[in-house]
Amino acid sequence: MNFEIPGTLAPTGLHLRGTKYMVIQGEPGSVIRGNKGAGGVTAKKTSQALIIGIYDEPMTPGQCNMVVEKIGDYLIEMGL
Repeated sequence: MNFEIPGTLAPTGLHLRGTKYMVIQGEPGSVIRGNKGAGGVTAKKTSQALIIGIYDEPMTPGQCNMVVEKIGDYLIEMGL
């Protein structure tokens, strides 16, 4: 995953566990968000971890984003 320039994944998509997600948004250096139908993925990078949340209905993209990013922010605060 190219976290530095998430837009580079737009033409090819993001492939996880055999599923291709369309990259819809990202924050350079830290977050990539993608979707596929009613589901999607949020990935957050810390200095030592990669947190990936894969969701489907009834979870919403915003709920997944919030959980994954809060876990990532906590790890960053802990120096991980």
